[in-house]
Amino acid sequence: MTLKICVAQLNFCVGDMPGNAQKIIDAARTAYAGGARLLLTPELAICGYAAEDLFLRPSFIQACDDAVNLVARELAGLKGLTVVVGTPTHGNTGHGGGLRTKSMAVQQRHNAAKVLREGRVMETYAKRELPNYQVFDERRYFTPGQGVCVFQAGEGEDAISIGLLICEDAWFEEPARLAKAAGAELLAVINASPFHVGKGGERELMMRSRVQATGLPLVYAHLVGGQDEIVFEGHSFALQADGALAGRAESFKENLFAVQAERIPGTLKLVADIEPGRSNEADLWDALVLGVRDYLGKNGFPGAILGLSGGIDSALVLAIAVDALGADKVRTVMMPSPYTADISWVDAREMAQRLKVRYDEISIVPEFEAFKGSLAHEFKGLKEDTTEENIQARIRGVFLMALSNKFGSIVLTTGNKSEMATGYCTLYGDMAGGFAVIKDLAKTTVFKLARWRNENDPYGTGANPIPERVITRPPSAELRPDQTDQDSLPPYEVLDAILERYMENDQSVEAIIAAGYERAVVERVARLIKINEYKRRQAPVGIRVTHRSFGKDWRYPITSKFRA
Repeated sequence: MTLKICVAQLNFCVGDMPGNAQKIIDAARTAYAGGARLLLTPELAICGYAAEDLFLRPSFIQACDDAVNLVARELAGLKGLTVVVGTPTHGNTGHGGGLRTKSMAVQQRHNAAKVLREGRVMETYAKRELPNYQVFDERRYFTPGQGVCVFQAGEGEDAISIGLLICEDAWFEEPARLAKAAGAELLAVINASPFHVGKGGERELMMRSRVQATGLPLVYAHLVGGQDEIVFEGHSFALQADGALAGRAESFKENLFAVQAERIPGTLKLVADIEPGRSNEADLWDALVLGVRDYLGKNGFPGAILGLSGGIDSALVLAIAVDALGADKVRTVMMPSPYTADISWVDAREMAQRLKVRYDEISIVPEFEAFKGSLAHEFKGLKEDTTEENIQARIRGVFLMALSNKFGSIVLTTGNKSEMATGYCTLYGDMAGGFAVIKDLAKTTVFKLARWRNENDPYGTGANPIPERVITRPPSAELRPDQTDQDSLPPYEVLDAILERYMENDQSVEAIIAAGYERAVVERVARLIKINEYKRRQAPVGIRVTHRSFGKDWRYPITSKFRA
């Protein structure tokens, strides 16, 4: 007595309800032909996650309803197949759900799932636990469900009672407990849980506690793909009733993940393939590659362009872009100034050759001298300072954006999290662009990941792409003679450790000092983070890979007198 379950770990596009519906239909037909009688799609699969304020549009909810009905009709002839489709639904009010005026809103729509079988909607389950932290805003759009959903999948002796949960439901005890009380023999959890380093292990650990509390096996169906700043890594899995790992799907790839549920005396046994464990660096690299590929691909950009300086940050972004898009869709431009070292030219050219990308050199010296000439009267008697440094960065930004406008490729910015935190970047200069690839990577992580990429070639685009000297030389913006980053910032090992404590984990200045860091350094870093909020508000969106990034999960006021 067995039931074959298929997890449709697929990459859906927000707002493409017809395309998403077709993906589900194709997956269902393939799974059915392979013997599956239960197909699980991820959370909100029909519309993609997360659709943000599109959820507030009644026409959007109606389009989701239409797409679910299309799936039901197209699969009506697959006798015995049950399909769970994640979708938003309106509540009791109908017409898209909720009451909205210019001054107030009462939500009546649900984050839900519909259980389809042979052309009919058999059950509708509304998510009970709505997350409203980190990147989540579900209480802005949805109201909690109150019900329990247990349905039969399979036929005759092979039928199994399935308890349906949606993502956050499974992080709390009550929804799973109620499902068991209603007769569930197996928990099916559909999810859209954004990636950060280590999140896959956290999920498995939490689901293991849920399994052990209920004594029920569990299948975790997860989304894969990039959506603006967030990435979903797949990593669907199955756990036995005792919490042991029964199976795990590949990460960062679409997969029709098969799980076989076999009834044995006293319980169900799950059988599936198990992807081997992965390093944090491998996960991080794949997340960045997928984030770039989907941001450009889903938004229709024909390629990418970036300023290649001969430094570590632009080198890493180039390697990521080539793995994501292929060398033929990536263009690099070296824009030397009077302060560009000869080794920067050499290393930039060499890296471009190693990765076989287009490489051009456009000097900014004539424009820089022209700016200084035009401003000579205004600046008479004043020493050169960051003003002249920023002019150089802004000339480069103008060049890159001009090439982007003319040829359609998006500019990838190359700033890292350490720079974004402290304001060691120039508005309308190196911050100018459309997508900030390493915005959530601390500088120390940039170096580690560059080392990892030189030792690994996961996409077959070339081994050892980053010249060794790029990794080992002291980092410099090269905007004045003999400049290094540490002229303006603490050593990155110290800076990044303070950032992790202060920015990511909300530790106070005094707590960080008590942990052994110098007061002057900690207070300076905290001040830099505070006074540069206005810059970060104007930065391009970038890929989130930590549990707290400078994006949706960082919402600080620009104007504030509070000192942490």
